[in-house]
Amino acid sequence: MLTNQKLPAFEKDLKGLLKRFRTLEKDLEIFIQVQLELFHTQHIDNGGIVQIPGLAVPSHIKIFKARKFACRALKGSGSKSGMRIIYAYFEAEERVEFVELYFKGDKGLEDRERVLRLYPR
Repeated sequence: MLTNQKLPAFEKDLKGLLKRFRTLEKDLEIFIQVQLELFHTQHIDNGGIVQIPGLAVPSHIKIFKARKFACRALKGSGSKSGMRIIYAYFEAEERVEFVELYFKGDKGLEDRERVLRLYPR
């Protein structure tokens, strides 16, 4: 079972998006229980989570982007809702830290500077 923590910047992202996407908190819980568990503990890959390459972070930390995230507030889009979750995975501890949450309609790419500030080499 993975443990997880929402970092303050992630909480701020979530709070801002909840005003527009009211199901987001529950959708996030489902994502954690299902997709993260399948990917990291059972090693089942549905292509929805990818490691972000080229980040100079400590070697024991892996930074991932979840591209398939079902947001029920975005009816008809299913797992291709446009929501993106950036998180750090600490394999030895089986722990996840949520770094960033954004809607692809608002911004195209993750905040790489935020990741590098949080996890300097």
